[in-house]
Amino acid sequence: MQELNAEATAVLVLASGDVFFGQGCGHIGQAVGEVCFNTAITGYQEILTDPSYAEQLICFTFPHIGNTGTTPEDEEASCERSEQAARGAIFKAPVTAPSNWRSQSHLHDWLTDRQIIGLSGIDTRALTAFIRENGMPNGVIAHDPQGHFDIDALIETARGWNGLVGADLAADVHTETAFSWREARWVWPDGFSDKDGTKKVVVIDYGVKRNILRNLVSQDLAVTVVPATTSAKDILAMRPDGVVLSNGPGDPAATGSYAIPVIQELLTANMPMLGICLGHQMLALALGAKTIKMEQGHHGANHPVMDHTTNKVEIVSMNHGFAVDRDSLPDSCEETHVSLFDGTNCGIQVKGKPVFSVQHHPEASPGPQDSLYLFERFAAAL
Repeated sequence: MQELNAEATAVLVLASGDVFFGQGCGHIGQAVGEVCFNTAITGYQEILTDPSYAEQLICFTFPHIGNTGTTPEDEEASCERSEQAARGAIFKAPVTAPSNWRSQSHLHDWLTDRQIIGLSGIDTRALTAFIRENGMPNGVIAHDPQGHFDIDALIETARGWNGLVGADLAADVHTETAFSWREARWVWPDGFSDKDGTKKVVVIDYGVKRNILRNLVSQDLAVTVVPATTSAKDILAMRPDGVVLSNGPGDPAATGSYAIPVIQELLTANMPMLGICLGHQMLALALGAKTIKMEQGHHGANHPVMDHTTNKVEIVSMNHGFAVDRDSLPDSCEETHVSLFDGTNCGIQVKGKPVFSVQHHPEASPGPQDSLYLFERFAAAL
């Protein structure tokens, strides 16, 4: 039992019993989730709206958050069901006032509107070190302006949460109805603009980010997004030139219970495919490989990856807590990308077929643009 800090208006409580008191912002209440850390120094709004962060509490290692404010243009959720992604945001310094010409609202107000609980004023380096040494813990973040917290009850809530292993979270965030997407990438000084494509691509939505769709449109592709539960028969009936398996949250093996048979049918039909993040993991599962839960995951915009197809090192954006077990990859595919941080698998390619996938996020939102060539490679494969 921790002694209550009378000046605290928010708290993070871990299943281990560790407690971090600080100042609250955004939504008032409490939320349970997996605690991870993200090393990106920009793009906090894109990170917090990435559906891949469903049921997670994000600790930002960069100390200053809020200075660019928020704008609807930086949202990454592609449908209403995926709008609440991250459940909590943890900062070192208090949220600063916005100072950016694109800003339309203060981060505090945006967090409140999105029902995301914010906590600042804690030692984020200590929390990051804890995660590095012990793995991503279950935790509860709570915000009460009066400072009333039942620490014992919060610890029990954290310990009683089932976690992400075995959780099909794509079912909570994917679109329920198919829709077309025409918006291309942001271009200075005009911003976003619509564009009509030629070849047709179907994106299976497991929690797809907007900037993935924009990059596809920017490759002169006509994009249709379909629910995660769409059958291979219905997809093939649309006569697409290619299929994209999107990113998304949760355990790939759980989502794979209904997604893998669809992917296997598409493979049999020799459909060109691109998989990203969760889509990469499920493509690997469909080919016979296995996935594993990572201790601390990869979350940030500064991860070095080797592309064996070009022998070049690229700096990429990553966000995943599961990975493909490289030792389980079948002979039907080859490893194309590898993390230079820990040697984990970051890409595969099916031999003799225009089917490939990557663990990282080539859409660069946020992050460097070293991997944008993957969209060009996919368009060329069509």
